[in-house]
Amino acid sequence: RIIATAAAPAAIGTYSQAVQAGNTIYMSGQIGLDPATMTLVEGIDAQIVRVFENLKAVAEAAGASLNDAVKFNIYLTDLANFAKVNDVMMQFVGEPYPARAAIGVKELPRGALVEADAILVVG
Repeated sequence: RIIATAAAPAAIGTYSQAVQAGNTIYMSGQIGLDPATMTLVEGIDAQIVRVFENLKAVAEAAGASLNDAVKFNIYLTDLANFAKVNDVMMQFVGEPYPARAAIGVKELPRGALVEADAILVVG
């Protein structure tokens, strides 16, 4: 089942916002795009919040929540910002926390500073 919502940015390539296979929802990476304008929000703090808001919107469109996440992957152009990701993530995901990877990357689409994807299990 393909998951799509206007409450998160439209796909900017050949992918879906999320795909559900059985009880598992595979969420595509989200960057800090404002879904209304499809422009990147300014600054790392705003981008981190927007990334989690976008992921939350896609999860809700699937009938789930970010508390159903079993794994997050976080991609940062500067790993010095990882503590900021932790601070924001605690606002969107409760304990027990899912598994997670943090990966430093050279660059991200549209010049984004952070991207995240997730795998959710429901039911």
